[in-house]
Formats: sequence, C-alpha cells, structure tokens
Amino acid sequence: MSRTPDAPAEVAPIAASLLTRTDELGARMARRIRAEVTYYRGDEHVSFEELTASCRRNCEQVLHQLVDGHSADSAPAQETGRERARQGTPLAELLHAYRVGSETLWSAIATEALSAQALTAETITSLAAWWANQGLAASASVAYREEISGLVLQRERERSAMVEALFTGLLTDRTTFWEAADVLGLPTRGPYVVVAAEVPGPGREALPGIEARLLAEHLRSAWRLMPDLHVGVVALRRPEAEDAALRMLERSLTAPVGVSPAYRQLRETPRALRLARLALTGARGRPAGIARFDDSPAALLVAAAPDEAGRIARAVLQGVLRLPAAERNRLLETLECWFAAVGAAPAAARLLYCHPNTVRYRLHRVEELTGRSLRDPRAVADFALALHALRLTPGE
Repeated sequence: MSRTPDAPAEVAPIAASLLTRTDELGARMARRIRAEVTYYRGDEHVSFEELTASCRRNCEQVLHQLVDGHSADSAPAQETGRERARQGTPLAELLHAYRVGSETLWSAIATEALSAQALTAETITSLAAWWANQGLAASASVAYREEISGLVLQRERERSAMVEALFTGLLTDRTTFWEAADVLGLPTRGPYVVVAAEVPGPGREALPGIEARLLAEHLRSAWRLMPDLHVGVVALRRPEAEDAALRMLERSLTAPVGVSPAYRQLRETPRALRLARLALTGARGRPAGIARFDDSPAALLVAAAPDEAGRIARAVLQGVLRLPAAERNRLLETLECWFAAVGAAPAAARLLYCHPNTVRYRLHRVEELTGRSLRDPRAVADFALALHALRLTPGE
C-alpha cells in the first residue's frame, strides 16, 4: 500500500497565516457554494449559517494539517457525509460542494504564496499530491454511501414490518394507517387490490422485481415475502390502473396468481388477502395465469363460510362429481363457460371451441345428474354457489 504524501514543510507558514482568517475564508467558501451548487441555494436544505460554519471547520482542519505536516483527519468529513446522507442531499451535489470549497481554499493558498514568493514548482507539485490524497471529499463520499446503505436497510426493515402488520391486521387505528401509507409510499385511500403468488421455493420471490416494474407504470405497491406466498398491496388510483397492473402481472408470471376484489380502506387488507388466497387456491394445478376472486354476492357468501364450501359442492354437484375425471371436468367446464356467457349456449360454445348443440347436450347431462333445471332460478343460484365452492376446494 502506497504511503500518503506528507504536506510540504514550506507551506506551513502560509497555512499558519491563513488560519488567522478562517472566518473570512469560510464565509467566502460558503458564498461560492451557495452560488454554484444548486442544492445549497436558499435555506431549504442547509442554512447559510450552518454551511458557513461547516466551511470554516473544513478550512481550519486542512490548514492545521498543512501547519503540522500531517495527513488528513477524515472524521469531520465523514460526519458531514453521514449528516448530508441523513438529510437526503444528493451525493453529486455534496461532492460538487467539496470541489468548490477546495478550489476556494487552493486559490487562497496560491494567492498567499505568490505574495510571499515562497513556493517553487517542486513545492506546488508536492502540495498538489498531498491535496489529491488528503481525502476529505473521498472520506465524505465513503461515509455518505455507508450511511445511505444503513438508512436503506433500516427503511426496508421498517417497510417489511409495516407490510406484515398491514396483512396480519395488527394496525388498528386511523393514525397508524396514515403512518403505514406514508412508510409504504401508498395513497391513504384506495382502491387497492391484494396480489398473492405461490413462491417457487423458500426465500424465493414468485414475482421478482414486481414493485419496480409496477412503479415504472406509475403504480405504487408494497410487497412481503412469506414462507409460502409472495404478497403485495397495489394502489389503483387512476381509471386504467387495474388493467395496467394486470398486464404487468401477466408479463411477470411464472406460476398462478390470485387477485382480490378492489377495496377502499387499508384496514380491509387482511380480508383482501384471504380472498386473494382463495382465488389462488382455486387456480392451483392450472397453467400460470391470473385468478381473480369474483366479488359477486355468491362468491363472498362462500368465502364467508369456507368450511361449508366442500359440503355445498358435494350436495349440489354430487352426480357430476361421481363421474370419471375426464367427463366430470368436461361437464364442469361447460357449466362454468355457460355462466361466463350469461346463459347463452352459442357464446359458451365459442369459449369451448365446440358446437352450441354440444353445449346444450352437456348442460342437459348436468341437469339429469343433479336433478336440477337450469331454467329454475333457484337451481341456477345453487349451481353458482356450488361452482364457487368447488373453486375453493378443488380436491373435493
């Protein structure tokens, strides 16, 4: 490791002379920084008095080192770097301020040396080498980056804890929900949706980078990695936001994803997570895709009593469920498509890529096997509840 060059001894008297004028030098340096560095203009981020005091301390530090011939003490610069990081000062602006300050002090030393005719070319070269290696700006930069890294980790821990509290229902009062929205970068009012995706393995995200991708579409979200799920709250504040979110999720899919109905208050997040889980449960075993929980009264009724879901499915669809798997699945798919097509056989046939008469035949088989008519509104309601229940208990 190369040795940091010592300050040339012949500079010491010049530095000693300038030490008597550090108030003036600090003020001059602060005025230049205020004029040339955008971040320091005005008192919004750093007051002129604070900036002047910092500049004076830096002048005294450098000049004392030149008088004593020692290498730089980086502690003050490191503290400045840490403080500016905590204040949110951009690193480029901090380093720009150090460059302007260094130029000001170098100019003062050069002017003093010229008037005293005390410096040779060799001395100037030696001084320049010391100046380049004394490391005030570098020390501030390193400390800044270390502080930023610590702050990022702290904020991520806070965000992670807040998201977990949001999903588990540990947030209970209005003030806390406002604080949660602020920490998570979410609006204080919805609509929101909860997204749940099954993880490919412990500690692995199901939707890597999804928060940044959504943010690129101006969609704010907050995510949490659980042992079995990768879950997130997505804010949908503009009319087309839901479609944009679904498109982004589709592009990120590696496994089925469940999406809750939209909701308005953050306090409803635990319930929305349950519905997103239910949607995901119904999608397991299918190819990667988005399963949205239908927020119709029938779906909500089934979700409110999940323990009854299997019994509902067996009671209504018992005859169909006894069939061999291929025929059973074909009839259930036809019934699902008939509901999706609002009871129109031709539209259901287009979804199934078959003839409308094939749809009618299969529906007639369902009626025979269940003893219920699709022309009876009560039976139609039974079928709707049973299909929702079957989605929640696919193994039934």
